[in-house]
Amino acid sequence: MKKVPIVRTAFSILGAGALFLAACRSGGDAKPDHPRSAPGVTMQNVSFYSEALKRQMPYRVFLPANLAPGQKLPVVYLLHGGNGGFRDWSNFSDVAEYAGFTRSGGLILVMPEGAFSYYQNASLNPEERYEDYFANDLIADVESRFPAGKGRENRAIIGISMGGFAAIKLALSKPQLFFFVGAFSPSIDVLHRRFSVRRIGEWMRIRAIFGPMGSNSRQLMDPFMLVQLADPAATPYIYLGAGEQEPLLEPNRRFAARLKDRHFAYEFHTKPGGHDWGEWDAQIPGCFDSLLERLQAKH
Repeated sequence: MKKVPIVRTAFSILGAGALFLAACRSGGDAKPDHPRSAPGVTMQNVSFYSEALKRQMPYRVFLPANLAPGQKLPVVYLLHGGNGGFRDWSNFSDVAEYAGFTRSGGLILVMPEGAFSYYQNASLNPEERYEDYFANDLIADVESRFPAGKGRENRAIIGISMGGFAAIKLALSKPQLFFFVGAFSPSIDVLHRRFSVRRIGEWMRIRAIFGPMGSNSRQLMDPFMLVQLADPAATPYIYLGAGEQEPLLEPNRRFAARLKDRHFAYEFHTKPGGHDWGEWDAQIPGCFDSLLERLQAKH
């Protein structure tokens, strides 16, 4: 009789592993799609072959409808959250208006698919190389397909929740990619969350991505570790935001304190609201104001 719970637990773990693989490969195609565009802005959906993932991957783009011959535009990569998809930014926010923003001269907004990957190369699933897909394959495809300016000074990245984690991690581990990083409600503490039976599926997915607790792979992807090792002078400018009523406010405050202690260039903003698009929408104008200020200083 005592063996029954053990068997059930084993089946639960196997099921969670299957869910992880399904989540990493899911593109969210079954969800309703109601993109919000803006005057003077056009939208394109792209599917391209990722060498890192060995499969087709989709992404969505907003860009100005009218471009001068030979004009090159800065690119902002917008990363969705966990259990989301590449359509989320276009469906749940009015970010499209910034593609045609006259103050910037126009921007290319790229919304890639990240499944439930944290945009990382999975430690226990070597074939799921999402960081290589994003940092190498996706950026190369965007810059070959669209009138995108090349180089760090023409690239920014903004993410929410899971995507915010990825933006911060890339800022600290690959500072040569972007000049500006925005993170709204980043899941900054995800590597420090303990096992929970009620959330075993999520726990198994996190373990498959980052490795076991205490592992070297987990430490190398931990923003709280990386912030102690990164060079503040080489790191992109960081815009950090969180909701005043969300559970991630406290870890984000702690992370902002680390940025301050080590003299990184950053700003931290809290807005009324929880871990949802209401709060993230409220962060968008301030984040883009900050981005455009720094973009104009570089051009």
